[in-house]
Amino acid sequence: MQQKKGAPEYQENQQLVAEVPGVEPMTGAQASNLKSLAEEVQEPGAYQQGLSKREASRRIEALMEKQRLDDLPPHTD
Repeated sequence: MQQKKGAPEYQENQQLVAEVPGVEPMTGAQASNLKSLAEEVQEPGAYQQGLSKREASRRIEALMEKQRLDDLPPHTD
């Protein structure tokens, strides 16, 4: 399966945050925001339970950018 250029990549087998010392889990607000954005841009693999705050923020930013780009009018020559 090919991915679109610039599409965020999500690892299937990430280690759970609870198993990594010193890493903070994503907040409830991040989880809710990430799940909503993933559904809106049709990237269900973007949302996973057990992500770190940093990884959740990274994914949220990537999905927001994808959403912004999808809202732009198509390029015409």
